[in-house]
Amino acid sequence: MENWKLILLFASAFLGGTGIFLFKRDNTQRLKLILSFSGAYLFAITVLHLMPEVYEAGDHSIGLFILGGFLLQILMEQFSEGIEHGHIHKHSHAHYAFPFGIMFSLCLHAFLEGMPLAQGHHNELVFGIALHHIPAAFALGSVLLQNQISKVGTILFLLIFAVMCPLGYFISYEIGQGVFAGIDTYFDRIMGVVIGIFLHISTTILFESSVDHRFNLKKVIAVLLGVGIALAGFLIH
Repeated sequence: MENWKLILLFASAFLGGTGIFLFKRDNTQRLKLILSFSGAYLFAITVLHLMPEVYEAGDHSIGLFILGGFLLQILMEQFSEGIEHGHIHKHSHAHYAFPFGIMFSLCLHAFLEGMPLAQGHHNELVFGIALHHIPAAFALGSVLLQNQISKVGTILFLLIFAVMCPLGYFISYEIGQGVFAGIDTYFDRIMGVVIGIFLHISTTILFESSVDHRFNLKKVIAVLLGVGIALAGFLIH
């Protein structure tokens, strides 16, 4: 297990979230560009690396788990309301998803994202997830503050969220080492679920990052950069 990955995953989420105390909450232009880049990068990594690897085992039922992960993310978004996409909404305290439903959904999402990092050398995926968590954590911090959650409470929630992805990485590593006997045989299916989640997240980001589907040169450049960097890493590897 590589400690730098744990540090990067934690720091990107926590610093991205606490950045809400330093930057304007309504400045979404840079947020959308970061989302476009990270969405394109994450999509390319999923297609170029994760999907081929998970199908190498020859398990033809993997597609069912990918589909299951895709549908699971749709279900989780009924609680998170798209915060993992950088969406910022104000909620009523009576809302069924605020704040614990949102936190549960986001934490499960982050935990599952960390799981594939311990299997193989997925350094490119580490950077993609870390970059993706910056706007997600920023959106989470914005929502919490907009709903009169105290600064201390907001920092605590952000701390919990920031720990989840490194925790998923750690648990996955322990599974790979055989600490949890028998679970490692199901790892490809777990990965299938994670791939489904990645596909939903990345495609949703790409479809939603433009207003009224108008041509946006900056967004196109961000998307091409994301795909280009992932493709370069694939070709070099």
